[in-house]
Amino acid sequence: MPAPRVRASALAPLAVIVLTVCGALSLTAVAMEVGWRGLLPGLALAAVPVGPVLATVLWLDRHEAEPPHLLAFAFGWGACVASLGALVLNTGAARLLQNSVGDVTNTSVVVAPLVEEGLKGLGVLLLLLKQRKQFDGVVDGVVYAAFVGVGFAYLENVLYLGRALGDDQPASLVAVFVLRCLVSPFAHPLFTMAVGVGLGLAARSHRPLHRVGAPVLGLVVAVVLHALWNASAASGITTFFELFLLLQVPVFAAAVAVALVARAREARLIGRHLQVYARTGWLGEAEVAMLASSRGRRRARAAAAARGGRAAARSVRDFQKTATELAFRRDRMRRGTVQSGPEEEVALLEQLAAQRREVLTLLP
Repeated sequence: MPAPRVRASALAPLAVIVLTVCGALSLTAVAMEVGWRGLLPGLALAAVPVGPVLATVLWLDRHEAEPPHLLAFAFGWGACVASLGALVLNTGAARLLQNSVGDVTNTSVVVAPLVEEGLKGLGVLLLLLKQRKQFDGVVDGVVYAAFVGVGFAYLENVLYLGRALGDDQPASLVAVFVLRCLVSPFAHPLFTMAVGVGLGLAARSHRPLHRVGAPVLGLVVAVVLHALWNASAASGITTFFELFLLLQVPVFAAAVAVALVARAREARLIGRHLQVYARTGWLGEAEVAMLASSRGRRRARAAAAARGGRAAARSVRDFQKTATELAFRRDRMRRGTVQSGPEEEVALLEQLAAQRREVLTLLP
């Protein structure tokens, strides 16, 4: 057990260094193209959709909220590492095509989607490989992928908005802001969510075909959606809105439906795996029913808050989190995707028992 903690603690500063260096290089590259006059306002304007989009994504992940430092890494990977890699590789590919065939008009449709979705998907894959116990399935894959996509979209929007600011044409700036920040803020998160779904399915399977095939299929879907999006953007405003309504809106609705179905499945999983703790006296049946329901969890936190304020609500939330970790641990052990010793379960049960004693005094 100590060795993984040492490796994790050693990786944390390395990740911060990599993200910081790549972020500085990305901002420098953007500043070189749009100047400080375009960069600073671009940073502010591009931030407008970030909060609402991330809040929507976190709403899907209410059963077991992901650790903030992993979410920060996902966002930073998209904004710093993936964006820098895309700037370098897309530019290099355009120059290579220009020198070889003299035609770079299709770079945004042929090259950019593969490069960008591959780089963004790599960040989600790293989270799966290095933080396996925090990656339980489709919902987690969707959340991490969306955070990567939002980070990437943020830096890309800074670039486009900075260019529009440099044109000294207010109408152009308004058009870019409306199309990229208001009409399509979910575009990049949506593309990368396909990879997240694939990796989430792989995380729940021990079959080699599923572990390889699901992420590859997810990447293909992400690249195709991205390519269609770029093609519509290059085909005029009429074609853009036609494809937006006929393709992107249904795809977005389907993605939300997949996430909601996956979340409902998680709720059933929690209820099923916590039954063993109800039978052995660690939990009551009413508590299991509450823990297996998003509405029940919310009502329990509200009832605790009414009695003891925010601290009481936080205590109930911690109890819910520990119980959920126990349920997901049993699910991973049942599927054989992660090996874990009994000492981990004992530690979680002791933590759960201590939290439960406090929670029982807070709930009616």
